[in-house]
Amino acid sequence: MNESESVESVALAARYAAIKSLQELLSDRLSTAASVREQHGKDASYHPCVPPDAVAFAQSTEEVIEVVKICARHKVPLIPFGSGTGVEGHIAALRGGVCLDLSRMNRILRVNTGDLDATVQAGVTHERLNEHLRGSGLFFSVDPGGNSTIGGMAATRASGTNTVRYGTMRENVLSLEVVLPDGRVIRTARRARKSAAGYDLTRLFVGSEGTLGVITEITVRLYGVPAAISSAVCSFPSVEAAVNVVIKTIQAGVPVARIELADAAQMDAIKRYSKLHLPVAPTLWLEFHGTEAGVAEQANMVQLIASEHGGADFSWTTNLENHDKLWRARHDVLYANKALRDGAQLWATDVCVPISRLAECIIETQKDLAGSLLPTPIVGHAGDGNFHVCFVLNPNDPREIEEAERLNERMVHRALSLDGTCTGEHGIGCGKIDLLLAEHGEAVSIMHAIKTAIDPDNIMNPGKILRI
Repeated sequence: MNESESVESVALAARYAAIKSLQELLSDRLSTAASVREQHGKDASYHPCVPPDAVAFAQSTEEVIEVVKICARHKVPLIPFGSGTGVEGHIAALRGGVCLDLSRMNRILRVNTGDLDATVQAGVTHERLNEHLRGSGLFFSVDPGGNSTIGGMAATRASGTNTVRYGTMRENVLSLEVVLPDGRVIRTARRARKSAAGYDLTRLFVGSEGTLGVITEITVRLYGVPAAISSAVCSFPSVEAAVNVVIKTIQAGVPVARIELADAAQMDAIKRYSKLHLPVAPTLWLEFHGTEAGVAEQANMVQLIASEHGGADFSWTTNLENHDKLWRARHDVLYANKALRDGAQLWATDVCVPISRLAECIIETQKDLAGSLLPTPIVGHAGDGNFHVCFVLNPNDPREIEEAERLNERMVHRALSLDGTCTGEHGIGCGKIDLLLAEHGEAVSIMHAIKTAIDPDNIMNPGKILRI
């Protein structure tokens, strides 16, 4: 037996021992069934399925602690799992090991209406929290495309369409309970709205993608439901004209809650899938929050700005049914894009740039995409400079994967040249590790040092964010 075979033999023995201990701990909540493992080895991205050796379903922080201790004792990889809605291969078990499914930790522990915050277990989804809050006059603002768990949203620093007004998970997480790789439990902060006490551990774990510990509880900010909500759409002769309206709207201080951009290709897909009667042209989708008089004033101000940049068919409504239909179509863009090709999968990527450089970045990206053999709709959270290209491809065709990789790399390096980032909200996972290095350079060595200090045996979601 050579050295590599010996190492692999030791690793297999360690995994077997860990799985045996986990079976004793969890009984029928530890699964090695192929179908369960495959479900937990692939997220919503094009990345191939890499299943774990076993899936553990925890129901409490105490159980998470025991699972972590078992994996630490045997030095077996551990991959936290929420609902599998990530898009950068976050949950692929690249080195085998145990997937820790937290979806059964789904209790809403406290809602503090007077302080406008709530504490939930990691498996609570953002839709379930808002259903629970219905009638309270409060809501949770972060709204990623899928019905993601709040633990997963914290781990990936998620955001969504409301970010321009309410911020990302970075701004909306007040405190975390985290189980560290050695089984210790920490709370990163109290519920106070500000603190100058020590290092900001909350922000360290928000966006850590399961590489530093397992998030088990989250305290999040809540907001008052606005007295009135209005929605609007407006089409433009070009992407540049639409983005200029975004810039002028932000500079004018209009407190817009959502301002989304879809290019003509994306509008065509939306129109086919959601049956909306909208022009196939670059389009802004907007939402305004406030009093009845306030939302009317905001809509009129944006309509005036839009008219100065060739905006057409500007229409706004406070009708709840029309509002829901409009935004459901926006949230269904992934389904609309997937419907463009039978049997296709989606590679949805994202970059974010300073808003003044957004038009330039999109226009140059569109020039690249124009000659592509792939359908490539563009949609974005224009109010914060974040946009997505959705490659609709056959993942089994190497030519299509190579084409998407080429276009994606050009787009990211363009964003970096404009002082932007390689990902506004999707995270690094295993798909953007080299691009993280291109963005941060020597600073990545500090990330390595933090990872090594907290997780010296590299058992927490190895192969994500950093190469250790």
